[in-house]
Amino acid sequence: MPIYEIATDQIRKIAETSFSEAGIKERADLQRLLRSQIEIISPETLVIAEEFGEWEDAKRRIDLLGLDKDANLVVIELKRTEDGGHMDLQAIRYAAMVSTMTFEKVIEVYGAYLKKINSNLDPRSSILQFLGRDDPNEDSFAQDVRIVLASAEFSKELTTAVLWLNDHGLDIRCVRIKPYKDNGRVLVDIQSIIPLPEAQEFQVQIKEKQQREREARTSSKDLTRFDVSIAGKTYERQYKRNAMLLIVKHLCGSGVTPQQIAEAISWRPNQRLFRMANGLLTGQQFVERLQQTDDGLDETRWFLADEDLIKTAENTYALSNQWGTRTAEAISDILAAFPGRNITVTASE
Repeated sequence: MPIYEIATDQIRKIAETSFSEAGIKERADLQRLLRSQIEIISPETLVIAEEFGEWEDAKRRIDLLGLDKDANLVVIELKRTEDGGHMDLQAIRYAAMVSTMTFEKVIEVYGAYLKKINSNLDPRSSILQFLGRDDPNEDSFAQDVRIVLASAEFSKELTTAVLWLNDHGLDIRCVRIKPYKDNGRVLVDIQSIIPLPEAQEFQVQIKEKQQREREARTSSKDLTRFDVSIAGKTYERQYKRNAMLLIVKHLCGSGVTPQQIAEAISWRPNQRLFRMANGLLTGQQFVERLQQTDDGLDETRWFLADEDLIKTAENTYALSNQWGTRTAEAISDILAAFPGRNITVTASE
């Protein structure tokens, strides 16, 4: 769609150009400018990383990684090409890779980004302020990953794929950034083509209805909090992962071994409950030791702070922080297996 200028004696067409012809580079220009004005292509988004690629065995990097007001991660991919290439598939891979990020990992990543751009902002308080929260509410944090694709143009194959993926539960936005050249100036026409602005409200309503129906059929989210009382001290409204850590640490401190706890939860394989390394180690030493093994260690899925590690006479253990809809059942199994340990657990009101 061309752009025209209304002059006194004519309507003048402004010539289209390409980013390459205008000397606009993808990373040095487009990415650099959009990272500080990301609302142009992704409203209500906070950029938390640039050129993000903190994963093993992968050399590719996310152009910009953001966080939206609903605490969802946002993968933002930029292309100055005329068809978008294969950016949809690339972005889906990236979305899968970041989908397991925890609140603490986001704080770490955002802190590194702030340092890179010479900002003195505190990453934790800045993110909480952006989200309008007093606490991270980790069990509802980063429950989904949105994708924003920005390109000079998109092929029919790409837009067809995106529409189909959106119909099946993904959230992908395509933004066309079309350059024009006028008397030495470079102008850009920026439009959302998926979803179309005119149909966006209707599409959101349809998507919300589909999402409610999908969740009613296959709901897997458990946002229950627990009040945990141990030896007379009560810890109120604990997230399920923190409740499990309190219980397991107390039991291990009273002589129960990690192996016995794993056996008490017979339906959960031992290797998914604890990771173990020989010796009495700090959190960093534990991570370094496990990263040398064949299957490595995904640091986001385990309690690895020094104070959270469980130590016996000869070994150090890390407890999983991944607990799904069967947390209450796991707690019940543990308390039944080890009675008389001064532990009571109730669901918070």
